[in-house]
Amino acid sequence: MAGNILVVAITFILFAIAIFTTCFTKDLLLEAGVFLVSIKIIMMNRTTYNSNMEIIKKLNEINENLKDSKRNKI
Repeated sequence: MAGNILVVAITFILFAIAIFTTCFTKDLLLEAGVFLVSIKIIMMNRTTYNSNMEIIKKLNEINENLKDSKRNKI
């Protein structure tokens, strides 16, 4: 989580620097694109993390159910 914030902060700082150094040229659009791609990657990373945590939770539940069923058969 802190790494994501750091990436956004650095990218935003570089974007702000690009505004002042290139003014409003086509290079600014490139910088804006890089910024948006960084944000999108971070959003996808968070979604993947949440999905993985749900899968792990369900796998742990299945594992517990299997252990309980083995105990009941013995």
